[in-house]
Amino acid sequence: MSSYILTAIIWFEDNVYVSRCPEIEVSSCGDTPEEALANLKEAIELWIENARFLNILDDYLPNITSKTKFTSSIEIKV
Repeated sequence: MSSYILTAIIWFEDNVYVSRCPEIEVSSCGDTPEEALANLKEAIELWIENARFLNILDDYLPNITSKTKFTSSIEIKV
């Protein structure tokens, strides 16, 4: 069994919390941030199982296993 550290981004949109993992482009949602995060975790686990079955997980390993990740917020005024 492998263990991965992935990024979770959560925001409020249209009366629901949306959660997203940018490393593998998987999203989910929930009524609370905690539910959105739990649902995202389940979606990621299912994605990884399916990627293993389809033999495409190796294509994503550089994104998933990178030890150096940076997240930031920036303000854009247009």
